[in-house]
Amino acid sequence: MKGNKRKALAFSILAGLALASLIGAATVGPVTIPLGKSLALIFRPDGSLESAIVREIRLPRALLGFAIGLALALAGAALQGLFRNPLADPYILGIAGGATTGAAVVIALGWSGPLTLPLGAFLGGLLAASLVYRLAKTRAGRTSPFSLILAGVALGAAFASVTSFIIFFTAGDRRLSEILFWGMGSLGRANWPYLWAMLPVAALGWLALQVRARELNALALGEEGAQHLGLEPERFKKALLALTTLLTSTAVAFAGTIGFVGLITPHIIRLILGPDHRFLLPASALAGGIFLVWADAAARTVLRPAELPLGVITALVGAPFFLYLLRTRPGGEMR
Repeated sequence: MKGNKRKALAFSILAGLALASLIGAATVGPVTIPLGKSLALIFRPDGSLESAIVREIRLPRALLGFAIGLALALAGAALQGLFRNPLADPYILGIAGGATTGAAVVIALGWSGPLTLPLGAFLGGLLAASLVYRLAKTRAGRTSPFSLILAGVALGAAFASVTSFIIFFTAGDRRLSEILFWGMGSLGRANWPYLWAMLPVAALGWLALQVRARELNALALGEEGAQHLGLEPERFKKALLALTTLLTSTAVAFAGTIGFVGLITPHIIRLILGPDHRFLLPASALAGGIFLVWADAAARTVLRPAELPLGVITALVGAPFFLYLLRTRPGGEMR
């Protein structure tokens, strides 16, 4: 009972922080708009320039950032549970790098569009996930957590070099700025159509993972223990890899490469609420959305009126955290 009260309190706090973050983000930017006025303009637009800034720029940007942070955190939580490895996340495993390369190929070919760009990112991410999975498999047919990290880092570097190659051949072309955008990560192009495209993926991805939360819990017993409970580990891994790739690739398609969100938030939530994925997944989703909203707010304000790439902010926070995990858990085991 005590544990349930703690979980209920944690969810209440996260829900309150999520709402406060979305409202607060509407006041942050080069143009100062008081909180009370921003809140009033959200519900009662008056046709002014400030109303356009709040409703057409800041609000969709905050909502899109929350949806993308949610998707990346869900993908990270699922991958950490899938491989029983706190170092696993879409960025470390090279999935985000593959998605970025896929998006870069689509842009370089001049096929960029609301459907083709996410599709290219998804195919690139799926290729990366498939290669990582195959390279990390042992001769016995199981995936090694240590090999998983090594394969992900190596493939991430390989995909980054392919993206750099594409950038080299598009130098001087208008498409160069688009490719650089995906590589550094930014919500600068956020708009309502992007949000409406991202929301169904994030919502359905969350639902699909939540439905399989008990199976993720079963996998924590080890593959043999999971098999005794009726789970087919290899088939389950493939399905979950496809789902996490979809979440990651869609996020990359709309905001570029944003690292470490899927590493930091699930790990911290696991320390607070424990490893039960029935609670870990939704709490990580909320925490990931909150984190990315405020990371974007920092990117907009640290060097105002200039804007830092969002990936720079998340890396400044995430890289030290990743090194801490490597130091404290060199074998990559989940505790």
